Amino acid sequence: MKKALAFFGAFNPPTLAHLNLARFALDQTGREQVLFVPSKSVYIREEQGKDFAYSDERRLRMLRAAAESRPWMAVCDLEIRQERQPRTYETLCRLREQGVTAALLLGSDKLAELGDRWLYVREIAEEFGIVCLARGADDCERMIRESAFLREIAPAIRLLETPAETRDVSSTRVRALVTGLPETEKEIAQLVPAEILGLLDREERNH
Repeated sequence: MKKALAFFGAFNPPTLAHLNLARFALDQTGREQVLFVPSKSVYIREEQGKDFAYSDERRLRMLRAAAESRPWMAVCDLEIRQERQPRTYETLCRLREQGVTAALLLGSDKLAELGDRWLYVREIAEEFGIVCLARGADDCERMIRESAFLREIAPAIRLLETPAETRDVSSTRVRALVTGLPETEKEIAQLVPAEILGLLDREERNH
């Protein structure tokens, strides 16, 4: 059974921070691989309320382009290929059926949501484990202390203090820059992998 980390998210678009944080978590946990699991674009727009989502195929192309030169990185299209957005636990179970046991990798911005906005969190914690990356000024230990539910599953949560330079790079910032002036190209190039620069299409972004 291959041991991996499953990194769920919009990746709209993938940033260097996504990649650097994933590699950092991989090194810290000693797993074999990080699986990037992008959400469906309809879910990003309608459920998460994002102003824009690159198409499912575009985000898959971006992630696969980044993975070509990173043997530790794999792209999982299980969620995008479903008619509806599956639950995280369902996807983790599907991966297990395929011979991959994957701990859930998430940012601390999602930690506070586990108690009331996610389903099957206890099952995820007990069967797969959770690896949490601190973001910004988030105090993960305090979040856990102040939540009865998080305290219960705390033994299954591994907290990782992330490098400072990765904490404030966001896909939201990249999307804003894509619609900007030509002089923003240099800043964009500092935020996203070089392999996907040609896939940040302004026409799709403005559609």
